[in-house]
Amino acid sequence: MLRAGIDFSELIRLAAGHGVRPQLMASLHRLPHEAVPAATRESLEFYHRFHCARALSLAEELCRVAAAFAEKGIRFAAFKGPALAAALYGDVSCRDYTDLDILVPEDQVDVAERLLGSLGYRGDAGDRAFRRAFLGYLRQCAFVHPGIDAAIDLHWDFTGAYMPFPLTPAEVWRDLAHVSIGDREIPTVSGVNLALLLAGHGTKEAWRCLGWICDFAMLLDRHPELDWCEIHRRARARGCGDAVLLAGAMAHELLEMPVPSALRGPIDESARVGALAALLTRQLRQGLLESAKEQNFSDFHLCESRFDKLKAVTRLAVTRTTGDYEAMKLPPALWPVYYATRPFRLAAKAVAAMR
Repeated sequence: MLRAGIDFSELIRLAAGHGVRPQLMASLHRLPHEAVPAATRESLEFYHRFHCARALSLAEELCRVAAAFAEKGIRFAAFKGPALAAALYGDVSCRDYTDLDILVPEDQVDVAERLLGSLGYRGDAGDRAFRRAFLGYLRQCAFVHPGIDAAIDLHWDFTGAYMPFPLTPAEVWRDLAHVSIGDREIPTVSGVNLALLLAGHGTKEAWRCLGWICDFAMLLDRHPELDWCEIHRRARARGCGDAVLLAGAMAHELLEMPVPSALRGPIDESARVGALAALLTRQLRQGLLESAKEQNFSDFHLCESRFDKLKAVTRLAVTRTTGDYEAMKLPPALWPVYYATRPFRLAAKAVAAMR
């Protein structure tokens, strides 16, 4: 590959877009020094210094927020970000991420928001009433801390209210794990639940980032003891069995990761999974993908049946979003009007797209 010539600038650009610069650095360090252009090494070394400092800063902030949540008696679990990096890779700097993701019980969302406010965070999209009205269906809210350049996605579920998902928060609360970050034990998601979470998240996002596939492959490599029959069974019970199969297929196709024996037969027998894996792999190889601004319709990959898709589309059609507000800004007293205007706005948008 080196003899054939590599556009290292393009390689770095793609690695950044796919969130795999730490993995790229580890691979390039194994090559002879003269095999990698000096400019490429300097660029990656600059990134490495910045990323390590950023990762340590976010890990420290996670510990600060975790301590505050624990003091107030707010149940929480950190997932993705430094928690996932420490759990899967053994080091908070071995994975690319830019924010913190925290799950709390739905009945503690309000108190968690107030606590984040006391810690210097503010909502990234309007006040609490606006977020509840137009973003509540996402079952997550974004908060930023301008003073320390930190961001937190506060979740009370793993996907929008209209969509199935392989894992429920209740299952997380019944089987919380912990990961050591600094001198603190941080509640997190691990084992079977982490397998379901990674498979569901990657499928929901159309596996458009190689970093997510690396995470799933690392889980396969580090946890050979996982019962994949049970994992697949639980996902099927939630109507998302194909998400687990697709995760295994993508890791095998792109990273040559051996598929667990319990999944080989179901993957080979599923025409839907085979077609999706081929499509998503082809899209990845064609270049970086962008998610839609208002709604990422790759969510519908989680729906295995036409009935589930119809149910999801119906729910989404009557769920007001920020797009409705931007199209016609009404005062809060008139926000219920969006339930009536949304179907017409979507119909007009569909007609315009066909022209």
